[in-house]
Amino acid sequence: MKVGIGYDVHRLVAGRKLILGGVEIPFERGLLGHSDADVLLHAIGDAILGALGLGDLGRHFPDTDPRYKNIFSLNLLEQIQAMAEQKGFSCINIDATIVAQEPKLAPYAGAMAENISRCTKIDKGAVNIKAKTTEGLGFEGSGEGMSAYAVVLMKKI
Repeated sequence: MKVGIGYDVHRLVAGRKLILGGVEIPFERGLLGHSDADVLLHAIGDAILGALGLGDLGRHFPDTDPRYKNIFSLNLLEQIQAMAEQKGFSCINIDATIVAQEPKLAPYAGAMAENISRCTKIDKGAVNIKAKTTEGLGFEGSGEGMSAYAVVLMKKI
C-alpha cells in the first residue's frame, strides 16, 4: 500500500471557463493556467504521482510544453492512471477537498466523482469530493483563487 497527498492552486480570472473535476461549473470567472487549470484533478494527479514516487504534474506535463496548452485535465488524469498501471498499482480510494468561497460546488460533486472514478478505474463510492469555504479568509475567501487537496491510497495489483 502507498499513500500520496496532492495540492494545487490557481487564480480566478474573467474570460475563462471554470472546470473542476472535469465538470464545467457556471460562474463568471474561471481558473488561470496553462491547461484548463482544474485544481481538483491536478491535486489528485499529484497525489497519485507522489504515492508512486514519480514526482509531480510539472515534471510530466510542463507548462512550457505547447502540447498541454488548454488540455482537458481529465486527459492528464488518464495518462497518470496509465503510469500507475505500468508501475503495477491502482487506486483504492481518493479523498479530496476544494477550497473556494464561491460558487457553491456541492451540486457538482457527484459528476466530479463520476469523472474521476472513470479515469482511475475505481468505484464511484471510493471517490469522496468535498467543498469548503474559508469564511472570507485568505486568497480563496477573497475570491482571488481556488485550491484543492487530495489524498489517495494505492495498492499493488
